[in-house]
Amino acid sequence: MSTEQTPAEAVPAAGNADSARQQLFWGCFVALITTSFAFVGRLTLIGTWSEQFGLDPAQAGRLAGIGIWPFAVSIIGFSLFIDRIGYKTAMFVAFLGHLVWAVLGVSAFYTEDKQTAYQMLYWGSLLVALANGTVEAFVNPVVATIFGENKTKWLNILHAGWPGGLVVTGLFVIGLDTYDASSGSVTPWAVKVGIIALPAVIYFLMLVGKSFPQSERVSAGVSYREMLAEFGTAGAAIVGFLTALQLMDFFSGGDTASLSSGLKFLFIGIGVAITVAFGVYTRSFGNPMLLFLCLIMMPLATTEIGTDGWISAIMEGVAEEQGIHAATVLVYTSAIMLVLRFFAGPIVHAISPLGLLSISALLAIAGLTWLSTAEAGMLFAAATLYGVGKTFFWPTMLGVVAEQCPRGGALTLNAISGIGMLAVGTLGFPYIGILQANNQRAAIVEETALEEVPTVEKKSYEILAYQAINDDELAVAVEAAEGVTDEEVAEVRAAANQGALADMAYFPGFMLACYLILWAYFSSTGGYKAQVLTKAEPEASAA
Repeated sequence: MSTEQTPAEAVPAAGNADSARQQLFWGCFVALITTSFAFVGRLTLIGTWSEQFGLDPAQAGRLAGIGIWPFAVSIIGFSLFIDRIGYKTAMFVAFLGHLVWAVLGVSAFYTEDKQTAYQMLYWGSLLVALANGTVEAFVNPVVATIFGENKTKWLNILHAGWPGGLVVTGLFVIGLDTYDASSGSVTPWAVKVGIIALPAVIYFLMLVGKSFPQSERVSAGVSYREMLAEFGTAGAAIVGFLTALQLMDFFSGGDTASLSSGLKFLFIGIGVAITVAFGVYTRSFGNPMLLFLCLIMMPLATTEIGTDGWISAIMEGVAEEQGIHAATVLVYTSAIMLVLRFFAGPIVHAISPLGLLSISALLAIAGLTWLSTAEAGMLFAAATLYGVGKTFFWPTMLGVVAEQCPRGGALTLNAISGIGMLAVGTLGFPYIGILQANNQRAAIVEETALEEVPTVEKKSYEILAYQAINDDELAVAVEAAEGVTDEEVAEVRAAANQGALADMAYFPGFMLACYLILWAYFSSTGGYKAQVLTKAEPEASAA
C-alpha cells in the first residue's frame, strides 16, 4: 500500500489537535540537522587534511567542493521523479548515503596509504553530498505541502535545523580539541566524521513509520510537463553550464589543463544536451521570475555556505591570537541563525520576504567587511552582524520560490537550492580559496622584506585561472632573504586570509541590488503577493 497521500489524508489541518503533521515536520527537521553534521565534520578538517595530503588553498577548496556540488545532482535529479517514487523512498536513499560516509570517513583515518585514504575521503564526500541533496529533495516539498498556508514561516523553521546541526557539531569539535589541548591526547579525527551516524539513525527511526503527503503540484492536477516548463530551457542552461564545468574538473582530477579537447567537448555537449532536451520537451523558456531568483541564489549560496565552509580555516590566525578555537565564529553565527529562524514568521509578516532579504544583505555586507579587520572583542560584534545577515537568506528564498512559482512543484523549489549548491561547489569554494591566495601573495610582498613571491600558474574548474604560492620555492626564498623568518611569513599569510572576507562582501552587494529590482517590480504590480495554485486540467500528452 502506498504511503504517499494527499495533504488532507496524510496530515491534519493547522487547527486540528492531531500531531501527525508535527511529527512529520520534526523528522524532516532532524534529517536536515544531519546534513550539517556532514558539513561541519568535513570542513573543520579541511586544514588538517590539507596538511596531511599537501594541498594548496584552491586544491583544498576542491576537496571542500566535492562535498557540496553533488548535492545539486541529487536534489535536482530526485526532483524530476520524486513525485513518482515517493518522499519515503528518497528518505531511505539519504539514510544509506549518510551511513556509507560514516564508514568511509572513519576507515580513511585508519588507512596507512595516503593516496588510498584521500580517495576514500574524496569519494565518501561525494556520496554524503548526494545524501544531503536527497534530504533536501524531500524535506522542502513535504514542509511546503503540509504547511501550505504559511510556507515562508515554516521553511524558515525547518531550516533552523541546518544551523542547529552546525552548533551541536561545532561545539562537539571544539570540546574534543579543547580536551586534547588540555590533556595532551590526540582524538582521532575519524570521530568528527563518524558522529554523523547518530542523527542519521534518529531521523530514520522518526520517519520510517510515517505517511508522507502528495505534493501540492500533484494534488492540484498540474502536469509533469507544466512543472518542467516553469524551470524551462533557461533554467536547464544554467544547470548544464555548471554541470559541464564540474565534469571537466571531476574527470581531470582537478587539473583541467590536462584534459583532452575531446573530453572537454564531450562535457560541453552534455551541458548542451541537458538544455536542448528541456527545450524540446517543455517548449518553454522558463518562468522569468524563477530564473532571476536562480541568478541570485548563486552568490547567496557562496555568501552563506561558502563562507561557512572556509570560516574556520580563514580565522585560524586571529583565533590563535585571541586564544579561541577557529570554529567558534561559525558556532556563534550558527547559534544566531538557529534562534532567529524560529521567529521568521512575525518578521516576514511585518516587512515582507523581500524587505527581510534586503535588510539581510545589508547586514551581511557590513558583517563581512567588519570581520575582515576585526580584532579581540570586536570579532564577535562583527560576527553578530554577519550571523544576523545570513540567517534568513536560504529559507526565505525558498519561501519566495514556493509562493511565486508553485506550479513548478518539487522541481522549482529544489532546483534553486541545487543551483546554489552547484555554484558554490564548482565556483564559490575555489574562488574563495583563490581570494585567499591572492591576499596572501600581496600581503607577503607588502609586509615583509621579500620583493617577490614564487608562484605557479594553475586553473580551477577550467575558467578560474590563478597564481598559487609555490611553498617549496617560498621556503628557499625566505631562507635566502635577510630579516625574514618562516614564522613572520606564516603570520602574514594568516592575517591575509582574514582580509579576504572583505572581498566576499561583493556577493551580498550583488544580491541587494537584485532584491531592490524585485521590490521595484512588485511595487509596480500592486505589491508582493503569493501565487495561489488552482486546479489545473492535465495535458493529454503529459508524462
